[in-house]
Amino acid sequence: MVNRGYKYEDKWKEVVGKAKFAGNDNVAMLKVSFFGPFYSGYNVIAIDKDYKYALIAGKSFKYLWILSREKSIPEKIKSNYLKLAENAGFDTSKLIWVKQD
Repeated sequence: MVNRGYKYEDKWKEVVGKAKFAGNDNVAMLKVSFFGPFYSGYNVIAIDKDYKYALIAGKSFKYLWILSREKSIPEKIKSNYLKLAENAGFDTSKLIWVKQD
C-alpha cells in the first residue's frame, strides 16, 4: 500500500505501508501499518465505480478521510460521502479540507 500526497513546500511525499484483511478477504475492512508492527483500522465505506474517490473510516469515530486521485472532488460525490458519514455517526464538521493548488 502506497500513500502519496503533495506538500506545497516540499513537493511529493510518499510512504509505503502494509495492509491485510481484518476478516473476510471480500470485505473492504483492512488493518494497515505505516510504522512498524503497529496496525490500525482502515475501512472502506464507499468508493466510486472508477476508483477515483473513497470514503474511509478508521478504527473509531475519530478517524475519517475522503481520498481522491484528483485535486478536487465533484460536489455530488462529496455531498453523498458526507451524508453517508453523518448517517454512520461521524461528526463531519471536524473534517479538515486541504486546499489543493
